[in-house]
Amino acid sequence: MTAKEKVLKTVQQLPDDATIEDAMERLLMLAKIEKGIAQADRGETVSHQEVKDRMNKWLNPLTAN
Repeated sequence: MTAKEKVLKTVQQLPDDATIEDAMERLLMLAKIEKGIAQADRGETVSHQEVKDRMNKWLNPLTAN
């Protein structure tokens, strides 16, 4: 499916009262999902432990060292 076809399908699936902002948010979310899948397919992932370590630093910036 081409990018244009994906955009059209996504917009057609929105409710009739959806705003342009709703459409933009949905398209951005789908683009980010596709990017993430492509990164995972290339092996560009982060281990579970690395995620835990990063979250610990973000959530506890003063005690993470």
